[in-house]
Amino acid sequence: MALNFDLRNKTIVLTGSAGRVGSRFSEILSKAGANLVLIDKDIEKNEKLFKKIKKQYKTRCLISNIDITDASKIDNLVKTVLKKYSKIDVLINNAHFIPRDDQNLCVPFEKYPYELWQKTISENLNSVFVCCQKFGKIMVKQKNGSIINVSSIYGMVGPDQRIYGKSRLNSPAFYSATKGAIVNLTKYLASHWGKNNVRVNTLTLGGIYDKKLHTDKEFVKKYSEKTMLGKMSQTSDYDGAILFLASDLSSYMTGANLVVDGGWTAW
Repeated sequence: MALNFDLRNKTIVLTGSAGRVGSRFSEILSKAGANLVLIDKDIEKNEKLFKKIKKQYKTRCLISNIDITDASKIDNLVKTVLKKYSKIDVLINNAHFIPRDDQNLCVPFEKYPYELWQKTISENLNSVFVCCQKFGKIMVKQKNGSIINVSSIYGMVGPDQRIYGKSRLNSPAFYSATKGAIVNLTKYLASHWGKNNVRVNTLTLGGIYDKKLHTDKEFVKKYSEKTMLGKMSQTSDYDGAILFLASDLSSYMTGANLVVDGGWTAW
């Protein structure tokens, strides 16, 4: 019996759609037939993605660059989505903010600016709360829906500070704090909405290789050695996981954390 990853007639809301992971998710979900709502602050990249998907996959897309921490704007977007598609099947909370170019990125925890902590908490955690609440309400009314919250291995374990050296690639405490919170928010919502046939799961990702970002070969080597498979991931390594969670193949799965990390957290 063939597995059914067919997402035709599914309406999927995706935050952080224009990023490295988000753009890959957008393409693989569109290829499976899903109609996407693409949400990203990077208007230029998101519009290019929008045009590419419409041309290549012939699916129905909607594009938005709203602030996903703003509840009123999410309310308006929900109305727009329902007007266009009449339903919301899947929400993927993929957006996250890391101030890579900020001079405070590598400041020790003891000196990390509280104002920047507040901003990152709002961008990375409050946004998930707002989107889950607003889109989740619709799923409760529908008596059907799936929410996928994207987290990281650093939401499960502490970062090994020894592998980073002078690479400036280690994320500050806010990253671990928000990604860990997402894992447990998922469990809470799964319990809260189970009776309404709304499933909520976490997809936990490992480190993804980026040739532009990962120019420090020593870091890449040390990171790879900490995985059982001996390498960093590629965005394509998550194709199966996102299709599984977005499709009806995962219909009996909720409150779970699907970890795809090359074995990083298994030893």
